[in-house]
Amino acid sequence: MTKRIIVLLLLVATLTGCDSVKQGLTSTYNIINCEYSYKSISKLTISGINVSNGLSVTNIAKVTSIFSGTASSIPLDFTLNLNVKNPNQSAAMLHGLQYIISIDNIQFTTGSVNQSLNINAGETQTLPLTIGLDLAELMKNNSKEAVTDIAKNFLGLGNKASTVSLQLKPSFLIAGQTVASPMYIPVSFSFGGN
Repeated sequence: MTKRIIVLLLLVATLTGCDSVKQGLTSTYNIINCEYSYKSISKLTISGINVSNGLSVTNIAKVTSIFSGTASSIPLDFTLNLNVKNPNQSAAMLHGLQYIISIDNIQFTTGSVNQSLNINAGETQTLPLTIGLDLAELMKNNSKEAVTDIAKNFLGLGNKASTVSLQLKPSFLIAGQTVASPMYIPVSFSFGGN
């Protein structure tokens, strides 16, 4: 239904001849129709320990003690990099977005990004989402074992892959006004496990 509304608005903009509205609506329609996929996780730290390049023997001992102890806070910070491919015949633009990240049916975090992205027709660009959350807080409302298993997958130590469900709600600049998409764009992928 949302795509129908955008198509109707495009038709109205075409008939009225307002180029800035037409361009904004076209790029809005295009960003909704882009192909979103997982690229990588970078800048990964857990409790301040940089594990982006894997775990050293020393770090394995530190991380193991963090999860076996009773830490009141276990910060997990990383950048989730998504590929955004524009298969359309004209540019796709966004002016920011909101997101919801769930992993193995646990809502991990929500947030927003105030970043513009302009993807020319046929091109792919990386959309980085900087994420920060507290695993200890997640363990209060969810199974400690489930959250620990997900953390192990981030660290490359998991036995079973985790399923990530990401909901993206882009914002657009139309005629100088920021407008949020009326719908979320779903992105799913798996990571971790042997």
